[in-house]
Amino acid sequence: MTGHVGGARPRGASPAAGRGGFGARDVWLYFAGFLMVFGGLLMVFSGISAIARDDVFIPTPHYAYAFDLTGWGWIHLVLGVVVFCAGPAVVRGALWARVVGLALAGLSMVASFMWLPYTPFWALVLLAVDALIVWALCTAPGPAGD
Repeated sequence: MTGHVGGARPRGASPAAGRGGFGARDVWLYFAGFLMVFGGLLMVFSGISAIARDDVFIPTPHYAYAFDLTGWGWIHLVLGVVVFCAGPAVVRGALWARVVGLALAGLSMVASFMWLPYTPFWALVLLAVDALIVWALCTAPGPAGD
């Protein structure tokens, strides 16, 4: 029986090996899950504000995509709740949640693009958060640590 004197470990061994350590896969999934929860909350807030007080928004008069603000509010509210709920599943590492997260982030990007004439800054923030979600979900290694 030999021990590791002075804290030296064999090459390639990590201190968390054998006990379900925290690796690069976990970092990206936690990042994506956190952004999904955060982005979902942002969408919920924008949806609630559009439903409750749609007279606050001033639309651009000649925008190609002119829709009813209350309808967009409901779309943002429902999509935000679903994105928010999928975030914790991504953190747990569920593969289905990664696929659903990618699809939801894509839909959220489209909805945020359509939201541009009503709240340009808020829509750009949502677009950036959704782009980071897609990036984090795509760069996280697979379940086998690929």
